[in-house]
Amino acid sequence: MQRRMTLDFDGNLRVYSREPGSTVWAVTWEAISSIPCFIHGACGNNSLCSYDPAKGRSCSCVPGYVPKIRGDWSAGCVPDFTFSDRCVADEIRFVKLLYVDFYGYDYNTIYNTTLKKCRRTCLSLCNCRGFQYTASGYGTFDCFPKIKLLNGHNLPSFTGEFFIKVPKNKTFTADQLVKRTQYSCPPTPEVKVVDRTYSKKGKNGVLNFMLWFACVVGGIEIVLVFLVWFFLIRNQQDVTSAHQSYLLAATGFKRFTYDELKKATTNFSKEIGRGAGGIVYKALLPDDRVAAVKVLSNATTGEADFLAEASTIGRVNHMNLIEMWGYCAEGKHRLVVYEFMEHGSLAQNLSSPELHWKRRFDIAVGTAKGLAYLHEECLEWVLHCDVKPQNILIDSDYQPKVADFGLSKLMDRGKVTNSDFSRIRGTRGYMAPEWVSNLSITSKVDVYSYGIVMLEMATGISPMTSIHSLESGGDTRQIQLVPWARNKVNELGRTGSRLEEMVDPALKGDYDRKKMEVLIEVALRCVEENKDARPTMSQVVEMLLRHENDG
Repeated sequence: MQRRMTLDFDGNLRVYSREPGSTVWAVTWEAISSIPCFIHGACGNNSLCSYDPAKGRSCSCVPGYVPKIRGDWSAGCVPDFTFSDRCVADEIRFVKLLYVDFYGYDYNTIYNTTLKKCRRTCLSLCNCRGFQYTASGYGTFDCFPKIKLLNGHNLPSFTGEFFIKVPKNKTFTADQLVKRTQYSCPPTPEVKVVDRTYSKKGKNGVLNFMLWFACVVGGIEIVLVFLVWFFLIRNQQDVTSAHQSYLLAATGFKRFTYDELKKATTNFSKEIGRGAGGIVYKALLPDDRVAAVKVLSNATTGEADFLAEASTIGRVNHMNLIEMWGYCAEGKHRLVVYEFMEHGSLAQNLSSPELHWKRRFDIAVGTAKGLAYLHEECLEWVLHCDVKPQNILIDSDYQPKVADFGLSKLMDRGKVTNSDFSRIRGTRGYMAPEWVSNLSITSKVDVYSYGIVMLEMATGISPMTSIHSLESGGDTRQIQLVPWARNKVNELGRTGSRLEEMVDPALKGDYDRKKMEVLIEVALRCVEENKDARPTMSQVVEMLLRHENDG
């Protein structure tokens, strides 16, 4: 079965289906099927949509208005009258329209009010085009002053009243004011009384027949149940595969076979990265897309669980998160397929002269946005648990994309229940103190790791390497990055001239001093020992964006 979803010219969203070998597309679902006039903007401003099952949908102007462009109802209607001043009460009156409802564009909603107060409110507003007065269902009435007459439709079941603002000298006919949709019903056929007689003969025969019939039906049902059960058991694998394929089609990514990915990666010969989770290979998919294929090295989760987690991750969509294209769960093999990043990871670019100051600041903002989306905007709560330069990829425009989010779920590295994790996750040097202090794990572990990455990007110093100390006579000694950065910032506060000692020498002094101070300050707030003192990722985004256009 082929299917397509189309936003049609009339504003309705429909699914069309076509049988194999057929040339006819049939509508099998539509978003709005009962009353087409409920489609917003079906007719333009100051117009009404009417629906007759026999004639379909049609548009007309509200009383006192004329079409703006003949034949084009999307342009709406314009008034054929003018006010010398809309706020002069003596020149204005309100005309009641029956069976008319306008959706949206309320100036305000006034609850539990009188018709007189509602009229006075609209009269005092120069841009009020009319008002709707409707019973609330609790014995009171609510007022809806309208600043625009859009999404209007005739609704025979509408019990409220709508009042349109017009000049006092404007008159209308009764037909103009009653806009109730008329339905054409066929004449009622003549009712005929059927004379029926019931035979009372053979009661025992009827009962015997019914008993025999029930036994036969019961026997057939038992046979059918057995056959269905037998069929399901024999074809469980095929049915499961088909069901999974349907789910993957619905979520927008593909299930690959192991042989397909083996061929796409030229027998896994083009390695482009590796880590604790597995090895990444460059691949050319059958549709000529260049992809990255990650072979998970320690994945132990079952196929059904792997599919469920892959489906969840495949639905995550953000410009600063890597896009997952598919997966493979075949036998013992567990692989994920995602988009290929031309410039590799942030770790591979930290020493590159192409990673100038503006690109570094953009990477800081983009990475924060991606993590904020995972923490606060996803349908499911997602922690990355391993934020580091190797998991921040760079596209052709040097925009960051966070990778490997949700990988811990795919690899089944301990079950997650609320905020309790059964195993330590992450990379030494980037891990929050909570992992080793038996505290609850929250999104603040990602905030801590993000802060370490930002310090590394600003200073060029990895938390895993030694720091060359000029103060110690040129000796190289092991100094922890966070305490070192805090001390430098404190010295900067006293002397005002030590920032250059912190900044990555690869920038060669070419950076925005104010923004650099902000980036380091935000990074140090992210790496507070107390997780409650750290900001959320959305707060990090806000602090960085506040200074993004400065300078």
